Amino acid sequence: MMNFIEKYIMPYAVKFGNNRHLLAIRDALIGMIAITMIGSVAVLLNNLGSIIKPYGRLMENIFGKTWTTLGGDIWWGTFAFMTVFAVFGIAHKLAKSYGDDGFEAMLVAAASFFLLIPQIGKVPETEGAWGFVSWGYFNATALFTGIVVSLVATELFLRLSKVKAFIIKLPDGVPPAVSGAFAKLVPGMLTILSFGIFGLLFRKITDGQYLNDWLTTTLVAPLTNAADSLPFAILIVFLVHGFWAVGLHGPNILGGVTTPLFTSLGTKNTDLYAQGVAELDKYAILAGPFLDAFVYLGGSGATLGLLIAMILAGRKRHKQMIALGGPPGVFQINEPLLFGMPIVLNPIWLIPFVAAPVVMTVVAYLAIDWGFVYPVVTASMPWVTPVGIGGYLATGGHISGAVLALVNLAISIVIYLPFVYIQGKMEDKNLKDQQNTAA
Repeated sequence: MMNFIEKYIMPYAVKFGNNRHLLAIRDALIGMIAITMIGSVAVLLNNLGSIIKPYGRLMENIFGKTWTTLGGDIWWGTFAFMTVFAVFGIAHKLAKSYGDDGFEAMLVAAASFFLLIPQIGKVPETEGAWGFVSWGYFNATALFTGIVVSLVATELFLRLSKVKAFIIKLPDGVPPAVSGAFAKLVPGMLTILSFGIFGLLFRKITDGQYLNDWLTTTLVAPLTNAADSLPFAILIVFLVHGFWAVGLHGPNILGGVTTPLFTSLGTKNTDLYAQGVAELDKYAILAGPFLDAFVYLGGSGATLGLLIAMILAGRKRHKQMIALGGPPGVFQINEPLLFGMPIVLNPIWLIPFVAAPVVMTVVAYLAIDWGFVYPVVTASMPWVTPVGIGGYLATGGHISGAVLALVNLAISIVIYLPFVYIQGKMEDKNLKDQQNTAA
């Protein structure tokens, strides 16, 4: 089986995980963590006033009735322009992967994205007025469009930059920054012109529809709805741990696909939460840090449950591994355990390592879907947040989120415990065989 995996699966998995476009998307969105974190904290603190009444009254007494203004401003400067940050970041990361400095590429990509946005206001009070652009074209609603445009614009710009006929060479005495900008002047202009012509033709063909509106209607909405489903959640968790089982970093391999989807769904939830939307069925479930808060407890494979199971088993042979993997495991870091046990490429641990996260995913998804946990993920958090605290923060400061995380931790312990005993018996048998052989 291992030979089959190494020969037919591993090469394609590695190639997929190292795709420069997926890496650019993943790295850019991860690089925006300071923006998403402060925006989430601002939304969380603003909404805690309605959840924890004494806190809300205290803030109002100290700062007045407009005490949420600061949080609102921070949300506006972060989540309301999520796609704009992504366009700059993805274009820069992709250009850097080709050896370019990425500066001109991200500016050209941003210009290409902006020119595809409607220039006429559509809300009633600005109907027909020029320049009133809805923030819906800048937030996570337009994230898919931003990703597509930034990738295509950067690829086109870099390819045109390699055409010698388009390169303007200035005398040697000209400063490098100036000569470098002029060298990419024509490619940049041609890229922006190409997107301008494309946008014009697209609107002619689609009877006046803009690219983002068309993509949202025909592709993004169905894809997002499919992503926010239990079968998709199970598939992602199964693939992540299947890759890990053969020594491949599952989250990194699939990050180019999952990060944009989870970020978009999480930002949608945050926007709804910031607006005070109370209808729970409007929120996504598989959003933002759902997996970090309720499934990856101790890291991929929910290995904090394995550590606790080893403590309960009380075997002396496990003490060193518990001491080595325990402290980082509390903060969702489990590489010492994955490679120290080892779990990777170890058939004994394959079943609980995959089964525990899948079961926990089902439990968490259904608990939120059935309304036992309030209501869904509504705030971002660092993936290193300890168990319980992460669930509390991810659900907007609700104790039900912490309870769900602890219930899932207990489930992982129950699943791992029999295999800890099985592994212990196997070790005892091997040791006994070795002693008999030596005798």
